[in-house]
Amino acid sequence: MAFCKALGDFLWGGPLLAAFLVVGLWYSFGSGFFQLFGLPTWWRTTVGSLFRGKADRGRGKGVTQLQALSTALAATIGTGSIAGVATAIVYGGPGAVFWMWMSALLGMMTGCGEKILAVRHRERGADGRWQGGPMQYMEKGLRLPWLAKAFALLCVGETLAGGNLAQANSIATALSAAGGVNPMAAGVVLAAVTAVVLMGGIKRIGKLCELLVPAMALLFVGGGLAVIAANAQAVPEALRQIVQYAFAPRAAAGGYAMGTALRYGVARGVFTNEAGVGMSAIAHACADVDEPAEQGMWGIFEVFFATMVICTVTALVILTSGVYDPVKLLPLAEGGAAPDGLLGAPLTVAGFATLFGEAGEWIVSVSLILFAFTSLVGSGYYGRRGVETLTAARWAQGLYQLVFPAFIILGAVVDVTAVWQVVDVFSGLLAAVNLPALLLLSPEALYLLRSWLEGRKKKSENWGECT
Repeated sequence: MAFCKALGDFLWGGPLLAAFLVVGLWYSFGSGFFQLFGLPTWWRTTVGSLFRGKADRGRGKGVTQLQALSTALAATIGTGSIAGVATAIVYGGPGAVFWMWMSALLGMMTGCGEKILAVRHRERGADGRWQGGPMQYMEKGLRLPWLAKAFALLCVGETLAGGNLAQANSIATALSAAGGVNPMAAGVVLAAVTAVVLMGGIKRIGKLCELLVPAMALLFVGGGLAVIAANAQAVPEALRQIVQYAFAPRAAAGGYAMGTALRYGVARGVFTNEAGVGMSAIAHACADVDEPAEQGMWGIFEVFFATMVICTVTALVILTSGVYDPVKLLPLAEGGAAPDGLLGAPLTVAGFATLFGEAGEWIVSVSLILFAFTSLVGSGYYGRRGVETLTAARWAQGLYQLVFPAFIILGAVVDVTAVWQVVDVFSGLLAAVNLPALLLLSPEALYLLRSWLEGRKKKSENWGECT
């Protein structure tokens, strides 16, 4: 495992994080920072369409745009949104939140480009349904089938490790802590339920995620906003700390260095929204939509919601509730002696408990379970698509259908400390393959975006003339 740790640290060092920022800046400049100046457009196309009933109407064998988004968010919003943000604050300081926001701001356009390319280069599967993702735009757009297969292989590995073992362990641990449920029993039941859902294909996955994702978001965000509202007087100070610790030198910031905040903030933003990793584009490619750029709007919203909403709520709960003390925690974190009760999910639980008491643990635990379960389901579909890209053999696809649930049982009972090191490696390698592809295909993605926007503008002008 020492090798995996060293490789993960290397991959997620400065060069890869810089690559995420460079690709995000490239798409942002190329689009005229559309994520900011085009906010009314992408907001109306996404959130606005929900009120018009457009996003939840399927026209063919694909999934609705809402189901595609929910499936993508299901695999994106995971334990990192709760435990990961807390850990980033402990080790990187409040300033990590600022750099998390910045990475998400740039990642919104990276995510947009991914989804545009995924829809542009998708194809019909044997069942007549849309399928696509990085594998397709690498093979058809770049004409590099070997690169597509490399991504597919990494995708399978990541879904079995991070999307499976780690998430299954999170669920089993949460159920054991909250209700005394036997981890093996939890794993068996979870494996059976997941297998049934996955056998239904993207349609069944989309319908499940469409129900669970809004529910889990409402539970966690609603509870978090209640805690923040109860500590409203502490919000200005929390925001001041976020900005101060993001830029101030070590001495002025009470111990936290700007470089540390930058490292943990960018890494957390990337891990949470996965913009640039490419996996969520697999779900978006299945959407019943005609214009690639229209699905790109949902890519922007996905990053916005996963990081700017979910992670921000987690951060403000921790910073406003009084459970976080930088003076006390920094020396412990630097010495590697931070107690478990002040790291990860327990710190978030402590924040919720300041308002809800013991019920706060249940809110976080149920949210963790739902987040992890939907991540399992979404990852299962991504892995199967990876296998289909590698080989058309039915036995290989059937084998994956058996192996994935088996890994769930394994993940529920084993110590997955080392698994997270493997997850870091696979995620880093996926990004290392996908980011250059996004950069090379950026002229096509940006052209499709501009063409779609010009078309919308002309339709609006023609409508005005008619009226």
